[in-house]
Amino acid sequence: MNLNTVHNVYFIGIGGIGMSALARYFKFMKKNVAGYDKTETPLTLELAGLGIDIHYEDSLEQVDPQFLDTTTTLVIYTPAVPAGHSEYQYFLNHGFEVKKRSEVLGLITKNTFCLAVAGTHGKTTTSCILAHLLKETGTPLTAFLGGISEDFNSNFIFEGNAYSVVEADEFDRSFLQLSPDVACITSMDADHLDIYGDVETLRKSFQEFAERLKPGGSLFVRNGLPMKGITYGIEDDSDYCIRNLKIEHGTYLFDLGTPETTLTGVKFNKPGRHNLLNGLVAFAMAVQTGSPADRLAKALETFKGVQRRFSYRIKSEDFVFIDDYAHHPTEIDAVYQAITEMHPAKKTMVVFQPHLYSRTRDFADQFAESLSKFDYILLLDIYPAREKPLEGVTSNWLLEKIANPNKKVVEKSNLIQEIKARNPEILVTLGAGDIGLEITKIKREFEHAG
Repeated sequence: MNLNTVHNVYFIGIGGIGMSALARYFKFMKKNVAGYDKTETPLTLELAGLGIDIHYEDSLEQVDPQFLDTTTTLVIYTPAVPAGHSEYQYFLNHGFEVKKRSEVLGLITKNTFCLAVAGTHGKTTTSCILAHLLKETGTPLTAFLGGISEDFNSNFIFEGNAYSVVEADEFDRSFLQLSPDVACITSMDADHLDIYGDVETLRKSFQEFAERLKPGGSLFVRNGLPMKGITYGIEDDSDYCIRNLKIEHGTYLFDLGTPETTLTGVKFNKPGRHNLLNGLVAFAMAVQTGSPADRLAKALETFKGVQRRFSYRIKSEDFVFIDDYAHHPTEIDAVYQAITEMHPAKKTMVVFQPHLYSRTRDFADQFAESLSKFDYILLLDIYPAREKPLEGVTSNWLLEKIANPNKKVVEKSNLIQEIKARNPEILVTLGAGDIGLEITKIKREFEHAG
């Protein structure tokens, strides 16, 4: 398919974080862009502000007639769209070019020097750090990010098209559409078992992804994963390694060893060992573009972060409010580690919104164990996303499994009241659903209270 002959691009599910980055790209490339989404969100409002027409009802009548020309229109859909969606069915059955987001990403990045970030956790932060490092060293790149970078205030960056940075998403085997020059695998924990069935099948898919590297390409693998590649780690025998790690005034200070040299006195400001590893592999990948290692190391220090990835919303002496996208037990553990390392001996309250019935069912015992570490646990109802309810799988069912007695299932309408009743020193909100929409309300209330 030749993207140059496409004049109109129509998105089904335009408000998703990955879909909206693609929509920005095509708008930037002077294409006519429009789309459907189920609900209005800050992201869809931003897209509308760029002149992109968006409607929220599954109705062909609301689609501008110019997008109904089969010869000039490309239709892009997200796998989260139900098969029975009437617009989707129309485009599918009337001779349109209909492609998944991942296929289009593969087409866009095919003729670039592509850097792809894979892994069940850490993709968004790593790709945002990587984009930041490359921009700081003057690399002409396009980046499609799975979160809003605080350095760019966007999930799409265009600084040229010689290089591309993409997240290689394992959901629905999407990453098998990419052919990267440089790739990394941050983690291969069991997840998306509704797609894969078991962890072995998931790991085979990562192996297939690794085999899609272009000839002569480089694969970076976190030390300890059962994959061959250039390794990275902390205080171990990795090819790229962080050593002599200290914390000074909430900042990590360390030496960074590479196969060629050791850089001393490197700084990184995002809390958590998981974020340190994300920064390390982003650095290692950026070295492959020919960017000078010393400039890349300096750029690590200026990385601001990603919205909803260990984001400090309030940080004062007597109250800290942190928000994070964590929706898997391993990610919750990583957030807890970061909190206890940066804020030792403080009382912590977690507000967690489980994401997907199937994930809650598959990892219920692990979720219970991870959440029990916090001093107090509030659970919101499960966010269904693309799924229908599963009998017996509820937040109350998960609550019963949590060993810590300081726990409760709450409604969003009572959330602020419940938090205030317990007056925590550290409040952390976690989840990949619509819990993000509660953050501004919480912040406003507690800033006002302070």
